[in-house]
Amino acid sequence: MFAPVYLDHNASTPLLDAVREAMLPWLGVRFGNASSRHEYGRAARRAIDDARAQVAAAVKAHPTEVVFTSGGSEANNLFIKGAAARMKPGVIAVSAIEHPCVREPARQLARGGWELAGIAADTQGRVLVDTLDPRAALVSVMAANNETGVLQDIPAFAAAAKRSGAWLHSDAVQALGKIELDFRALGVAAMTLSAHKIGGPQGAGALVLDKRVDIEPLIAGGGHERGLRSGTENIAAIVGFGVACEQAVAALGARREAMQAQRARIESCVAALGGVVFGAQAKRLPNTCYFALTGIDGETLVGKLDRAGFAVASGAACSSASPEPSRTLTAMGVEADLARGAVRVSVGAATTMQDVDDFCSALVRVADELRGLRAMAAA
Repeated sequence: MFAPVYLDHNASTPLLDAVREAMLPWLGVRFGNASSRHEYGRAARRAIDDARAQVAAAVKAHPTEVVFTSGGSEANNLFIKGAAARMKPGVIAVSAIEHPCVREPARQLARGGWELAGIAADTQGRVLVDTLDPRAALVSVMAANNETGVLQDIPAFAAAAKRSGAWLHSDAVQALGKIELDFRALGVAAMTLSAHKIGGPQGAGALVLDKRVDIEPLIAGGGHERGLRSGTENIAAIVGFGVACEQAVAALGARREAMQAQRARIESCVAALGGVVFGAQAKRLPNTCYFALTGIDGETLVGKLDRAGFAVASGAACSSASPEPSRTLTAMGVEADLARGAVRVSVGAATTMQDVDDFCSALVRVADELRGLRAMAAA
């Protein structure tokens, strides 16, 4: 079977061997319900407790602050809707570069009486704390953008939120496993994490929630997860999430250094082709390069690279079907024609420098081909 070199790790990552091995018993011989009082149930509860401790340790939180969910989207919705349900309608402020699973629940609140305020970003994709509405009761700013990889100054937003008495939430799905995260030091009230971005299974995530924050559950029922997320736990996925967190933290330093070198190689190639790297002047995730080659459509380039044996993205995986320019790039003031050329390359733990060199060779070849066709069409 044809298998392109995978360079789309911000969309999802391959399951780590250690994660798979930890999950397998819970897909077969171990099958107890963690709410049961017999040994099968107690074993399941111990497995969940161990995973909760592993996830908490990855972000320097306390295990009791970890609420397991089905993924990042549910965790974001749980905080935004759950916190809002405990308040009188007021102002909710979200950054202009947020993922749809933050932006859309905020828009739902706006239809129900809340006022939605945007937080602007500069031309490098950095969210500007001085554009935060001081009236905001809820604030959400992602730790790292999923498209550009640009890192945000979360402590500065935490200080601003504290001054106005707001709860600050940060979607840290892309940051986990790529940079160090300290829940307490960041000063946030809540943080969202996801397993499948760090070599864990799809369908597992967590909301790390300060105990001082009172939220309404999205899913009511038997009172699982401190009453904040009812439903029989997906033990295999939760166990896999825990192991993935442990592995991600253990290998963080070496992996970050390797990814930075690979990103630098890709960006050198893009520069040689006269391309633009979005957010290049900002602090970014070590694995992410988001670029455009002038005059070349991003979707076309992605398709050509796929056929050449390299799997990359034309933007965020959640919105890849949209013909509109990236909302993130629009917020950065990038012109629509250039934004439509955007391509995201995101390397991962298993990416080698040879993979990157081969990709660069293919990029040069495909870009030359597309530019040649464009020149012929214009002649």
